Amino acid sequence: MILPPRSPNPKELEATLLRVFLKVIDLLGGPRAMAEKRRLTWAASLMTAAYAVVLAQEAMWSDEAIAKELGLSTAAVRQILRADPETALKKVTEMAEGEGLRTHVAGGLAKAAYRAIRQGQEEPRVLGYFLERFVEMMGIPWAVLVLKAVKGLDFPVNKETLLERLRGLRILDRPAEEILERLEYPVQNPAELLHQVRLHLEA
Repeated sequence: MILPPRSPNPKELEATLLRVFLKVIDLLGGPRAMAEKRRLTWAASLMTAAYAVVLAQEAMWSDEAIAKELGLSTAAVRQILRADPETALKKVTEMAEGEGLRTHVAGGLAKAAYRAIRQGQEEPRVLGYFLERFVEMMGIPWAVLVLKAVKGLDFPVNKETLLERLRGLRILDRPAEEILERLEYPVQNPAELLHQVRLHLEA
């Protein structure tokens, strides 16, 4: 039986997918390391695995629904979603240059990447660049201003550092200093900063 999938915001879903994919590349050592080990051809499989993991975790889609959406067999989707992240990470270190990527290994890497972003383990500069593009696409002007103000900062950051960068900025007609006084510190990354600011704006 194919369960009817939830329909989360498509832009948010795509945002999470891109973050997971970027983290997978990071776990593999980055684009240069992948090129040196002749692994650039893995990109399509990694994106597919990341998509399957995000649909399962964020949208709660069934194996059958994911298979239909991605043009995969249900068995392949199950291999991705039931893969063990630690086993996959270990397997990658043992693989020869140019060796093909098996479905369960791609799945394990995607699950490891998803877990990492949910734990806040993202490269701040990469995440910052991505967030700038995303908030511009979503039409959130205050978030664009905040991200531009903190661009180049090394996270995690404390209150004094953020006050120095955001002093004088108004966020939805509220002084940034007022909002920063209420945040929890240290702030681990730009995504957490936007999240905390948004919570106080909505309070």
